[in-house]
Amino acid sequence: MDRRRFLRTCTWGMVGLGLAGCRGQQTAQVMKPGQADMVGSHTAGAETFKPLVQEATARLLAKHSQGIQPASFNQGPLPMKICFVGVENASSEEIGDFKEQIYEAIDSKIVSSGVYQTVSKRFVDAGLAQTRLRPDILFVPQNMRMFSMYMEQTGQPFDYMLFAKITSGTTVSNKDYQRDYVLTLELVNIKTGASDKESAELKKGYNVSAGAKIRAAL
Repeated sequence: MDRRRFLRTCTWGMVGLGLAGCRGQQTAQVMKPGQADMVGSHTAGAETFKPLVQEATARLLAKHSQGIQPASFNQGPLPMKICFVGVENASSEEIGDFKEQIYEAIDSKIVSSGVYQTVSKRFVDAGLAQTRLRPDILFVPQNMRMFSMYMEQTGQPFDYMLFAKITSGTTVSNKDYQRDYVLTLELVNIKTGASDKESAELKKGYNVSAGAKIRAAL
């Protein structure tokens, strides 16, 4: 083996050992209350979804804080009985375990507000499973009747359905890009089909290092 090849082999071997050592040195720490969330370098994370949930839910609650006429048309400003169907991800990113966390965060804020009466997620999931329906096909009239009837039979009637949807739009500039995230909450009256929407938007920039841009151009 010549000297140059020997040195190259040793160098890559040392790099491999160094990387293996780095992998073995991963650490973690408990973040203190009020400490800023980590910012995702490639996709949205807590720094994006938390403020979106806070703002969109606050707007919806503020709009109906004085109560709203339920779909059954009873008199008086009674709390809406709503069925939170789920979170739809229509963004360009996979959101993984954040999908369930977003649902729970919205549901918890709604329950604690006192503005609405809600149907437990366990009943909602059971209803969708038993009727073999997906949230996206509930707007077919016969599907809506089937789901509503099942929920009534289990003692969980409701006046409105609530849907959450995440979307995104991406603007690219020389390998850097900006992504605009929007969380929309939509309330749908099951008797009239009328809908009411509130949303929140957050813009996030993703920057690629100069070295990475040069390597990509080669």
